[in-house]
Amino acid sequence: MQGRLLPKIDGKIQCFPAEKWRDEFPLAEKAGLQLIEWIYEVYGADKNPLGTDEGIAELKDLSLRHGIAVRSLCADYFMDRPLLTDPEEGARKLSWLLGRCDLAGIRRIILPFVDASRLVDSVAEDALVDLLTPFVSEAERMGIELHLETDLPPVRFANLIKRLPDAVFKVNYDSGNSASHGFDVTEEFAAYGSRIGSLHIKDRVRGGGTVPLGTGNAVFPALRKALESIGYHDDVILQVARERDGNELEWIKSVRANVEKILFQPLEEGS
Repeated sequence: MQGRLLPKIDGKIQCFPAEKWRDEFPLAEKAGLQLIEWIYEVYGADKNPLGTDEGIAELKDLSLRHGIAVRSLCADYFMDRPLLTDPEEGARKLSWLLGRCDLAGIRRIILPFVDASRLVDSVAEDALVDLLTPFVSEAERMGIELHLETDLPPVRFANLIKRLPDAVFKVNYDSGNSASHGFDVTEEFAAYGSRIGSLHIKDRVRGGGTVPLGTGNAVFPALRKALESIGYHDDVILQVARERDGNELEWIKSVRANVEKILFQPLEEGS
């Protein structure tokens, strides 16, 4: 996740690094990563390269030079300005963002509906379906998927995603958010596993914030089995807890190795 290889900004765990976004490409290369999930938010929007053709050209050049792909975007803009607060304006912004992502070669947009932008009831869910459905043809033409990240219980989330076409709309599964809400991994994957298109890895304590992997309530052995059950072979985004400023590169190296071990390396007999 963008920004994790740089010091925090104003103490935030996640933030678009407006002044230093270029610096992450060589750092990601040194860390042995393959991609950065971009962030577009209100903070730093005027300096986000997605805002101009020149910026997108520079982003693509850095991506090619360092071998670090940028093929997904986390639209945290809609955390500060939820889509449903002003649906007309929200739809305009989403259409603009689709166009910019198309130019940048980004093929997945994560739409967060958690915290301030959470879907509070069935009325909000109905309104969201009404807002998103008109984007089907535009997104299909561009080859861009829209991935929903919500804090809805498994059955409610499954019922919501079923109302949106599979070709465009997928589920973003976030291991930390699910742990925070006390959801059962097996029940989640049984409800909507076939629609999962992207994965955020982190750990959280139940009812609390992000903590280092293995110290919260995320059940990674169950997650591993669930991912294997759906044959998940797409990107894994490290949205992990931060360590002290100045140690980001070594921290991410260790986290990457840990994630590979707990999710993908062959299990020892009896595990």
